[in-house]
Amino acid sequence: MTTATTTRVRHQFRTPRVEDAHTLWQMVDQSDALDNNSPYYYALWCRDFAATSLVATVEDDIVAFLTGYFRPDEPDTYLVWQEATKPCHGIPFLGVKLFERAADRAVEQGARFIEATVSADNKAIIMVLKKVAKRYSADVHTQILFPSDLFPGEHHDEVLYRIGPLAPLTP
Repeated sequence: MTTATTTRVRHQFRTPRVEDAHTLWQMVDQSDALDNNSPYYYALWCRDFAATSLVATVEDDIVAFLTGYFRPDEPDTYLVWQEATKPCHGIPFLGVKLFERAADRAVEQGARFIEATVSADNKAIIMVLKKVAKRYSADVHTQILFPSDLFPGEHHDEVLYRIGPLAPLTP
């Protein structure tokens, strides 16, 4: 009789560092689903918004990241800017875990609402947003934040998902 063993990939979450910027840029550049920004943008983000963003690592390899910030005009609102995972990282539901960790940190820092803009076709992130809303017993409101005609070329409408108000998690 042969017994199958499962090896769990151990991952950690941490804030990004400036030296991570190139890896984040590469992950987005290699994705067809995400809007790319310049490498300089990611360096600035890792410097100025590290405290509100996360990377997931396996050993020292970055396998996922999430960038977010508190909106200056609504300081109780945490906006998730971008999330990406490397293919074949071996961690089930890594994107969900990363988003939930970022949401938990944001709530600890005073967030009452979480926002993200996505394409209506991005079923994976929409599922994550609904899961986070359920976890926090919160409503999800949607509206087109930026219509596609604001952008050059063929770009989708940016649909705003606003989750909240967030109820405290019970242990």
